[in-house]
Amino acid sequence: MYQNTVKTWVNALKIAAVQEARHKLIPIVRRTPLACSRTISEILGRKVYFKYENLQRTGSFKIRGAYYKMCGLNCTERGVVAASAGNHAQGVALAAAEHGLTATVVMPKQAPRSKIQATMGYGARVILAGQNYDEAYAEASRIAQESGATFIPAFDDADIIAGQGTIGFEILEDLPDVDLVLVPVGGGGLISGIGLVAKTLKPDVRVIGVTTVSAPAALLSRHRGELQEVPVGRTLADGIAIKRPGKLPLEMMQRYVDDIVAVEEESIAKSLLFLLSRTKTLVEGAGAVGLAALLSDKVRDPATKTVIVLSGGNIDATTIARIIVGRKQAAVGKGLHIWRRSFLH
Repeated sequence: MYQNTVKTWVNALKIAAVQEARHKLIPIVRRTPLACSRTISEILGRKVYFKYENLQRTGSFKIRGAYYKMCGLNCTERGVVAASAGNHAQGVALAAAEHGLTATVVMPKQAPRSKIQATMGYGARVILAGQNYDEAYAEASRIAQESGATFIPAFDDADIIAGQGTIGFEILEDLPDVDLVLVPVGGGGLISGIGLVAKTLKPDVRVIGVTTVSAPAALLSRHRGELQEVPVGRTLADGIAIKRPGKLPLEMMQRYVDDIVAVEEESIAKSLLFLLSRTKTLVEGAGAVGLAALLSDKVRDPATKTVIVLSGGNIDATTIARIIVGRKQAAVGKGLHIWRRSFLH
C-alpha cells in the first residue's frame, strides 16, 4: 500500500511543484553563485563549475526544503520538530523563525558543539538524545506524536525535494549547456530535486550522485532497485552519512539519476584541503565529494561542462586541523600534475 503511495507521489511531483517552491523561496534564500574554476578546469581538461551552496543561508542547501515544507503548514501553536546531526537542524531552525513558528530539534549527543550552538542561535530549542541520528529520529518522532507538533523530514518528503530542486533551475539558467551535474547523495532529497528539474528541462544532461564508501546505502539501493540498510562507518562526510535513503528519493533516483559512485575518505580529505588552499573555498566533507569523484576518476564521463554542487560549508576548525595533521600537509602545495597523480596511485 505504501509503495503505491510512493509511486503516486513520484508521478505527482512534477516540475510545477519546484516552480512553486522557487516562487515561495525568492525572498528567503540566496541565489548562490555558479562559477567556473580555472584551476580545476586546467587539471581535468574540461570546464568545471561550482554551485556554491556552502554560501547559502545557514551554510547549506537545507533551508530551501525546510522553508518550503513549512509554507503549507498550519501549526502556529504547536510548532515543528525535526531530527538532525547538523545542516537540517539549522535549516529547520531558521525556516521556523522566518515563519514565526517554534522549533524543537533533536540532535545526537555527540553532535558537534558548533552545530548545536548554531541551531540554538537560529532560535530552536535543542534536545540532545541518542548516540546517532536514528536514535535522535526516534525521539523526535515521539515528541511530535505526543505534542502534536509537525515533523519536518530531512529528505523523504515531496515538499522537501521540491525545495531542494530549485537549485536545478539556477544551474540550468546560469549554464544552459551543462553536460554533467555531480551531486552529493545521502538520503537522496537533494539529488532527487535537482534530477527532476535537470532531466525535465534538458533530458540529455547526466546527473550523477556521489557518496562515500563509508555510507554506501544510496548507491546500493539504486543499483539493486530496493532500499538497502547499511551500517555507517566513520567519515568526514557526516552530512551524507545515512544508513538508508528515503523511499520517495529512491524512486526518483531510479527515474532521474544516471549513476551513483562512492569515493574514498582519503579523496574527500584531499579535495577538501585542495578547495581550501587553492580556491579559498571552505566546504564540509559532504560538499567535497563531487570534486573527489572527478579527481579520483570515479566519474569517467566525456562531459565538457561539469557542475559540482558544493552542498555545504559547515565544518569546524578542529576538524580541518585534524585533517591537515592527519595528512601531514602532504596534499597542500604540490604542483597541479603531481596533485592529480596522487589521486591515481
